[in-house]
Amino acid sequence: MNSNKESQDTMTVQSKEEEKDVHIHAAGSSTTELLFSAIKKVALVGTVYLCGYMNWSVAWLIGPVVLLVLRDQWRRDGKIKRDMAKAVATSNEKEVILARINDLPAWVFFPDIERTEWLNRIIKQCWPNVNSYVKALITQSIEPALRKSLEGYKLNGFKFERIILGDIPFRIGGVKVYEKHIARNEIIMDLDIYYAGNCDINFILSGMKGGIRDFQLHGMLRVVMKPLITSIPLIGGLQVFFLNNPSIDFNLVGVIDVLDMPGISDILRRIVVEQVAAMMVLPNKFPIKLSDAIEVIDLKRPEPEGVLRVHVIEAKNLMKKDIGLLGKGKSDPYAVLTVGAQEFRTQTILNTVDPKWDHWCEFVVDIASGMKLQMQLFDYDNGPNDDKLGRATIEVANIASKGREDTWITLEQATKGLVHLRLYWMSLSADYTDLKAALAETQMLRVTAMHTAILCLYVDSAKMLPQPRSSTKPDPYLMITLGKNTQQTGVIMRTTDPVWEQGFTFMVANPESDSMYFKVMDQKTGNEMGELVYQLTTLSKKVNLTVPQQPFGLKKGGPESKLVMSLHMRILKSPDVEEEDTFALNRQGSTKSSTASVPPSPAKVSVSREPSESSVSGSTQPLLSNTAEETAEEVFEQSRGPNLSSSPEEMSLLHRTPSATSSAGGHGLGRIQMTLRYSVQRQRLIVVVHKVANIPLKDPSSIPDPYVKLYLLPERSKESKRKTNVIKDNCNPIFDETFEYLISQAELASLQLEVTICTQKQLFYSSSNVLGQVIVDLSEHSLTQPLNAWFDLQPEKD
Repeated sequence: MNSNKESQDTMTVQSKEEEKDVHIHAAGSSTTELLFSAIKKVALVGTVYLCGYMNWSVAWLIGPVVLLVLRDQWRRDGKIKRDMAKAVATSNEKEVILARINDLPAWVFFPDIERTEWLNRIIKQCWPNVNSYVKALITQSIEPALRKSLEGYKLNGFKFERIILGDIPFRIGGVKVYEKHIARNEIIMDLDIYYAGNCDINFILSGMKGGIRDFQLHGMLRVVMKPLITSIPLIGGLQVFFLNNPSIDFNLVGVIDVLDMPGISDILRRIVVEQVAAMMVLPNKFPIKLSDAIEVIDLKRPEPEGVLRVHVIEAKNLMKKDIGLLGKGKSDPYAVLTVGAQEFRTQTILNTVDPKWDHWCEFVVDIASGMKLQMQLFDYDNGPNDDKLGRATIEVANIASKGREDTWITLEQATKGLVHLRLYWMSLSADYTDLKAALAETQMLRVTAMHTAILCLYVDSAKMLPQPRSSTKPDPYLMITLGKNTQQTGVIMRTTDPVWEQGFTFMVANPESDSMYFKVMDQKTGNEMGELVYQLTTLSKKVNLTVPQQPFGLKKGGPESKLVMSLHMRILKSPDVEEEDTFALNRQGSTKSSTASVPPSPAKVSVSREPSESSVSGSTQPLLSNTAEETAEEVFEQSRGPNLSSSPEEMSLLHRTPSATSSAGGHGLGRIQMTLRYSVQRQRLIVVVHKVANIPLKDPSSIPDPYVKLYLLPERSKESKRKTNVIKDNCNPIFDETFEYLISQAELASLQLEVTICTQKQLFYSSSNVLGQVIVDLSEHSLTQPLNAWFDLQPEKD
């Protein structure tokens, strides 16, 4: 009892001393700020005088004044936001919640008000202890990471001089305890966290002193208590993490205050957010072990629930942000997608408000419940700040329950604009036979960034490492590389037996050919102390694709050097595929075929479905099975004829092209053979131009050099133009060229395909280089089933 009382008295004395230091420092800061303000005003007057004395242009004076006005406006806006957040953080919980009742999530009920009140009382009582813990955490973990990140911007020598969080603790605005869809040995709780305290943080950067005031943070914090055990404290450990990046803001003071400008200050904020994300934003977790009855691997081993695959197709009718000579022009849009700490960016499409990105990305999702896919659209301006075009948010749990979704989303925080997304929830399978379907799907998508599996690795330690220098022990860390992804552990100082206890997650393109490379490095000398190459095919022979924790020998190290780790792999399994996708994912060489029905359209195009008398039998039937989800290459390859190793039935199915034809079509201008196919999965119209037959030859001395041009109507824009190669001196040219258009299925019904056959050589008997034309109304054909047909060429329309 006496010892407890003495420790409480000591804590009280320390708190009073810190509060005294805060007041003394605040008084000194006010004097410094007053002096600094006077110096700035004198400098401003001196600048005006110098401009007049040197007879400089008025622009030298107007420019800085405009920048100062913008800076003051930006700072006023920031101060208003910080004051509002501070009012929320320091007000009575019940008043705040009742005032925001219409904005609160559905899971906050009135009983939660009392729950948050007693939680906040506990936090306030523990705040002095939290202050000491956070100070040590910032000094040991965050400061080195900030220093390294700032060095990338040529800002060196970062160091904290003083860290005091003040006497205002963070507050909890809402609480949710999960009762469904959780394991029996865990408790999951979400906390809506607000912090807007009176912190006093001083630092040195590039030899200049600065400080942080009005630091604010708001985010959804999840606390997972697991595993539940039978001994006190009944909970083995905690996993604490933010579901998504929290919003962070602060104000810079001191000499560094000059950096507090839009753009430069954003760099500092971005670095702070990145460091918080690297520490405790999913998939990164902050583990806390509470009992020796559990192993630390239970808290640090990665356990993803699935993978969210996102196809960013296009956007429509975005806001115009670029200013041209005639007023508002267009925009240069790009999109940034985030799930937790993971972030992907599309390419920038210049000068358009209807961009087509066709961008694929994949997010590892540890817990679908509560996670959000956040998408922000920007207008690229080649400056520190890009204009915002809007944002969209999607609940990951909704996609996980549906399996897939194809949706147009209206942008928030924008006057107009829509974005088109296709989303897939990839579940995880421990059955290695599912790899065949995963590989077939990635090949069908023809996207190199797609993966077929996920590898979860837990690195425990290394033992008996060699010493590069006999006088001192090494500072080892481990580098792990899989494909283009390289990750590393932390550095353990002065030891040959480092204990890392870190988990990692890697996406795998092809487990049958990929390998994982391990290198143990010494930070002091840069020397390699051991290496290991692990082939992922080894996991295919393991039960549940899992290797339990065990030591692995290291090459280039000592004879006893070992790396202790465990790993398991899971195959990405698509949701139940649609009927049209089934054949492509599980093709077994079916020998059955059927002819696609094509509505007649004599007013626009003549389609020959039946073979002419001089054609080879079967020349007008569809090239592909009408259940196949084929890629453009497959359409092309099958249109050229069968593989020599195919069965007779397959040969009769695939060999469709005629060896010769004498028909010049209804207008006597010739005929063209094409295959049209719409891939729902890839959102593409695939056009294969096979050949043109019987172009009329009016003068043997002037043989045409034909080529084919394609346009999409009604716009006939430059972006939709496609063109084949030129075939010299030929009236029956064979092209076999494939073209693709990124088009949504809904948009397909309103389009026409204009096909024009031209000659590069000007014919003396004609004033035009157009030999014939076909217009195909795409709404009249069921293109989810491949259509191969001969089309009669018609005269060019005016």
